[in-house]
Amino acid sequence: MTNTTELPESRPVSPGAEGPSSRANDPHVVDMFEVARIAQGVDVASFNAFGSVKLVAPAKVNLYLDIGEQRADGYHEVATVMHALLLHDVLRMKTAPAAPGAGLAVDLASRSCEGLAPLDVAPSDNIVSKAIRRFAAALGRQQDETIVVSIEKHIPAEAGLGGGSSDAAAALVGAALLWGVPTDDALIEETARSLGADVAFFLHGGCACLTGVGDVLDHKLTPMNGPVVLIKPEGGVSTAAAYRAFDKNPSFVSADQRAIALRATRAQDVPLINNLVPVSEDMLPALADVRTWASSHEDVDASLMSGSGSAVFAMCKSIDAATRVAAQARSRGWWARSTTFGPSRAASVPVR
Repeated sequence: MTNTTELPESRPVSPGAEGPSSRANDPHVVDMFEVARIAQGVDVASFNAFGSVKLVAPAKVNLYLDIGEQRADGYHEVATVMHALLLHDVLRMKTAPAAPGAGLAVDLASRSCEGLAPLDVAPSDNIVSKAIRRFAAALGRQQDETIVVSIEKHIPAEAGLGGGSSDAAAALVGAALLWGVPTDDALIEETARSLGADVAFFLHGGCACLTGVGDVLDHKLTPMNGPVVLIKPEGGVSTAAAYRAFDKNPSFVSADQRAIALRATRAQDVPLINNLVPVSEDMLPALADVRTWASSHEDVDASLMSGSGSAVFAMCKSIDAATRVAAQARSRGWWARSTTFGPSRAASVPVR
């Protein structure tokens, strides 16, 4: 398992965790994390028992995104290079009894952290619930059982950072562990690919070039480990809407640029290109403001919108520079987090 530690700036600290150790027993100290957990109905302590699993679901950015012609089946040819980040959601999973004849149930709760809006999707429609059900069907599993899932969201939705897809990949790994299925079982990746183009990437993580409709692993690249800031204005961009807008006025990547991207074997050699930028900025003009600001900042080496937006990633010269950029972005009213590139993937970690 890779190291999933984030930059110190990006890790929230509850009031009860600061200062001298004697404060831990101070009855006047309020643990705001626990208050938030109770308010949102997430009992994390119940997942600490034997038989529970804890997983990390990393974010990603697209260093290169090349949307091609629409195919006869309605999908587009896609070539992309994705890179995992150390910023991640946290999933906790366990099994619980179910009534005879009830079949499989998924009891899902989520908690949005660091100012993120709560997920605007019913638990039954969450891609995590769909992943668990689809994996059970692929296995032919028909037991009466409940899979209880808690998600701590640190990755914003509709940002092009792959949060939902990564959560789904982590849920597949977690379900496999709970059900005694080897985590390298081919059905896990097969189910992941059936859920969406990004999901299978998170089973591997690191940096990878994908082709087809963005779901075929072409080759892996040596990942980077430098600091990066994620900046997101208010609002989101629907991927489906961005593709529809692209079809009305497509702007294709040149063959020469595509060849450079597909030949790259190291993340730092990939050209930063995303041909969805024009349509996404038309749909959410604040994206252009973020891009212009980030690209002109003295602490930023390069920046680009990830996926269909609405987050821009800014590659910085140092951890200190990334901390400054994130703080200044937040002062402008944007959501911002500093983190690093890394070889992370959806995987289990020790329960504690």
